[in-house]
Amino acid sequence: MSQLMTGKQALLEMLKAEGVEYIFGNPGTSEGPIIDLLGDYPELRYILTLQESVAVGMGEAYARATGTASFVSLHVDSGLANGIALMLDALNTGTPMVVTSANYDVRKVNETMTDLAELVRPVTKWSVELSHADQIPSTIRRAFNEANSHPKGPVYVGFTSNALEGMAEMNIEPSRPVYDASRPSAEGIARAASLLMDASRPMMLVGDRLSDDGAVDQAVGLAELMGLPVYQARGAEVSFPTTHEQFLGALSLRVNEQRAVLQTVDVVLAVGSDPFEELFYWGDVILSADAKLVHIDPDRSRIGRSEPTEVGIVGHCGLALQDLIAALEERLSPGNRTEIGLRKEAIAAERQSNRAAFEESVAEKWDHRPMTPARMMAELAAAIPDNAVVVDDSISNRGAMRHYFQAGRRGDLRGYRGQSIGGGMGTTMGTQCANPDRPVFGIIGDGSAMMTIQGLWTAANDNIPCVFVICNNGAYRVLKVNFNVYQRDVLELPETSGGQLLYSDFGTPFDMAAIANSMGVHGERITDPAEIKPAVDRAVASGKPALLDMVIDGSL
Repeated sequence: MSQLMTGKQALLEMLKAEGVEYIFGNPGTSEGPIIDLLGDYPELRYILTLQESVAVGMGEAYARATGTASFVSLHVDSGLANGIALMLDALNTGTPMVVTSANYDVRKVNETMTDLAELVRPVTKWSVELSHADQIPSTIRRAFNEANSHPKGPVYVGFTSNALEGMAEMNIEPSRPVYDASRPSAEGIARAASLLMDASRPMMLVGDRLSDDGAVDQAVGLAELMGLPVYQARGAEVSFPTTHEQFLGALSLRVNEQRAVLQTVDVVLAVGSDPFEELFYWGDVILSADAKLVHIDPDRSRIGRSEPTEVGIVGHCGLALQDLIAALEERLSPGNRTEIGLRKEAIAAERQSNRAAFEESVAEKWDHRPMTPARMMAELAAAIPDNAVVVDDSISNRGAMRHYFQAGRRGDLRGYRGQSIGGGMGTTMGTQCANPDRPVFGIIGDGSAMMTIQGLWTAANDNIPCVFVICNNGAYRVLKVNFNVYQRDVLELPETSGGQLLYSDFGTPFDMAAIANSMGVHGERITDPAEIKPAVDRAVASGKPALLDMVIDGSL
């Protein structure tokens, strides 16, 4: 039944109908009509941020944790522009979000009125700006449908003041689920099964869209059935249990040994991932001439983007893996199973060898001061509660972080998966909002944290009881690491100078604990590894947000 109401009321009624609990936002004058009316909607909790990247980061993490579109409210063009970097990350990684901002009176077209929909069109699935009140219900309904449907991603809706203040007869009807878990091609499954049966050195490369499809158990089943070594493509979710004896870690083309591994395989099965995505150019074709790539993905646009693909299968990752397992079980002989058993033993031995080699490499400096990243991560991993959710924005310390922090299920370990830095503060808080019954620890580089340090005030203001752990190495260390890789492996220079890279050291050190305390968040500065466990215990017991400023060695 239609009701007469203003556009701003229709917007909030639609959010209520969509089941929205949080609005992550930073308001301006043009959003005043919405903010003013929020007092009549106590079921909508507005989380006030002081910088738009914090709001977008919170929305991005909350959407991935809950599996449904979040709602983010920014300010006209200036605030919207500040959110673009993380909106681009959400587009590239398929995170469902509805992002909005409000414009001024449509009659001001001759002055400085920005075309908001056009501004963000490159970083959204769909963008639109409304000038009539009665456009709002149907547009918000479509926005949530678009965001939540494959390929998932952010959408944008702009409101002129005319749309917000106008009156019209409105029908408040929420979006309905779109069931798009498509069954994969039987022909494609048969061809993929044949390639895997004939392979002697196959591997599996898993990614976030596999985890988004809830297909981790199927991936484990296939890996165990065929004796596949499993690597994680660039991403943030747990797409394979990291404790599994066939899991060999993240695959990075920046590591010489892993590029060499790709030259030894004959079949790569990529599932829900972007194979071999990297910052640097390593050649037009990464795999050897006789290697075949099989790519299963719910997003058609991801298949065949760069690497030649022998078999591309569009479909729900879980359904595709179920069908592939069934096709392979029909073909396996006792001899095949014996060979697969030997392959699994070799993979487990390789995993143990790799982990032992890492621990041997960090042993010499274990008691070094300032403490090494490995020592910090080891002590922290041992100190956090068993039910904690860990957010990874550790930047150049990710290798050590992922060695010591293990996860068996999606949601236990959640990364910030964007290309730009600065998302970790918001991601940590958004994850905590989505997991109110679990402690959340965000492990964040100091350079990334300073991009959005205003987020500490939001944590204090709304009592979001997460724990920010700062890897304080006094530098943009990732720039030094990347420059070394660029000089050594891309340019093939005999010597590298990343350690002396200009403008990558923070000559005036950040006292992150002092900054936290000034914003109402309890901060502690930690220089001794023995101080980590007591500090973690205090932070968790407080039930309030806290920051642990870990002073670590930043040398290469």
